[in-house]
Amino acid sequence: MMSDKRQRARVQGSWAKQQPKHPGRTAGTVPNINQPKNANTASGSWGFGNQKTSTDFEFHQPTKCVRDVPTEKVIELAGDYEISHGPSGMSRLRLLPGFLPREEADWMFSKLLVELPWSQKTNYRQDEAYEEPRLTCWYGELPYTYARSTMPANAQWHELLVTVRAAVEQISGCTFNSLLCNLYRDGHDSIGWHSDDEASLGAKPTIASLSLGDTRVFSLRKQPPPEENGDYTYVERIRVLLSHGTLLLMEGATQDDWQHQVAKEYHDRGPRINLTFRTIHPEPEGHRPGTKMRFTGKQP
Repeated sequence: MMSDKRQRARVQGSWAKQQPKHPGRTAGTVPNINQPKNANTASGSWGFGNQKTSTDFEFHQPTKCVRDVPTEKVIELAGDYEISHGPSGMSRLRLLPGFLPREEADWMFSKLLVELPWSQKTNYRQDEAYEEPRLTCWYGELPYTYARSTMPANAQWHELLVTVRAAVEQISGCTFNSLLCNLYRDGHDSIGWHSDDEASLGAKPTIASLSLGDTRVFSLRKQPPPEENGDYTYVERIRVLLSHGTLLLMEGATQDDWQHQVAKEYHDRGPRINLTFRTIHPEPEGHRPGTKMRFTGKQP
């Protein structure tokens, strides 16, 4: 009986081995007395453990370097607008909707549409000829050259145009001796980006533009600074709706510092007549006429 109890005690002892006093230390391991109590033995492993190492980094929001394209400004109400001021001087627009009463504008439009000598002008760019996507006619005692093509002098003003010129001169305070008439037959007719900066117009010319017929969008964009290398992406832009009977004056440095256009429109547009009064000066002998005016982009 006694021998059986001792045998069971030995077997039970083998089931319940005494646990080591220091977890993680196996028998025969010599403790490292130089290791700090809170040392993390896994700090050198691949990201395990809570201790911050020299390979850790913090995320910083990247600095914004994308440039915003300026919002296009819209001019709708009558008034004088100083659109820019730079080394060339002040650029101004003067918008006069309803310059002509509706009934008078209707009568004038229908008369000029059938009585003016409209024709399609051929221009040249890099020795390539193209037809303007609109019809034109010219009035003035001097010829007018742009895009390497000359419109001959025509001193026989239509009597209605003489009356209109007097009204425009009175409200603008300017004297005009020439008139370029444009007929946009529908929404597909247009004029590309350009400035009226021919030498024959003189410095800082005033251009008076009277619109008759369907409304078209008149767009302007600022000339980019030299460091932009001709990139117009980030320049200021203005949109003006030119309705029936509206007069627009471009004054000051507008032709030096801005370009303008009437773009194609891909929906129904009726015909529009645009009368652009200007003052032409004789050019010096030996000067090649019309070489300053610049069209940018291919004319459709």
